[in-house]
Amino acid sequence: MLEVIQAGTLCSVQDLGRPGLRHLGIGPGGALDALALMVANRLVGNRLGAAGLEIPLGPLELRFGRDGSLALAGADFDATLDGMPVWPGWRTPVHAGQRLHLAAARFGQRAYLAVDGGIDVPLVLGARGTDLGAGFGGLQGRALRVGDRLPQGRPNPHWPRRGVKLPDWSPLLRALPGPDYPAFAANAQRRFWGEAWQVSADSDRVGYRLLGNTLHCELEHELPSHAVLPGVVQVPPSGQPIVLLADAPTTGGYPCLAVVIEADLWLLAQARPGARLGFVRCGLAEAAAARDAQARYLRQLEWGLYGR
Repeated sequence: MLEVIQAGTLCSVQDLGRPGLRHLGIGPGGALDALALMVANRLVGNRLGAAGLEIPLGPLELRFGRDGSLALAGADFDATLDGMPVWPGWRTPVHAGQRLHLAAARFGQRAYLAVDGGIDVPLVLGARGTDLGAGFGGLQGRALRVGDRLPQGRPNPHWPRRGVKLPDWSPLLRALPGPDYPAFAANAQRRFWGEAWQVSADSDRVGYRLLGNTLHCELEHELPSHAVLPGVVQVPPSGQPIVLLADAPTTGGYPCLAVVIEADLWLLAQARPGARLGFVRCGLAEAAAARDAQARYLRQLEWGLYGR
């Protein structure tokens, strides 16, 4: 068991989500920075989609109940294990009784913790991740609290040989024009691509609200409900864009200006409130190439760690 000594804010058990349930009104959920979770999992010998912890805000402190290993990826939270530094991107051995402490993010917004064997909470609808809005999955469908005890899976004896270089963050997000793009005025289109947008403090796992010049759409803002997915950039009547993320609903009624490509969603997940972002227009071929490049990075990581 992992015992929660300090719970942080909105820390939750997450995996790679629940794909294939949108027809039931259940969004995919899962880690907002899926790439970071996958990297951390492979560092401790877990499968890519094993459940770990998503840590958006510290301080978080955990006490380990058995010997094993841990890995952190994503944001750097100035982590220590019994007072000794723990670096993101490396496997760190742990012993029963040791305490891991994460203070506050030095860079980025979300850290991901993987432990060998994974966080072994029950499967719900095929996954272990927490749906905080609906209140299921993870640990009783909620964020962590002081005194919680998280079951850990079987020890994994297959340790990698070294750490890995984590991908570099960028404030530029590649996006494709959305289905309602032609309904936006020409100056709104230019502003969206050409100006910087600030991440609002009123952002969460459902979506990131962006602040900047108002974008005018010639359509009625309350459209008939239509399917939406993570990455969709909606523009409500305020004219301030919202980029939907993993916990967004499966349908929405605001005009869809653009769609951030899947390979760049992790960049958004690591943007802090107040950060300034920009959008770069791309096409389907570039989006597919970016997806392939990310898969290639994971294959190279596998070869570097395990020689296979």
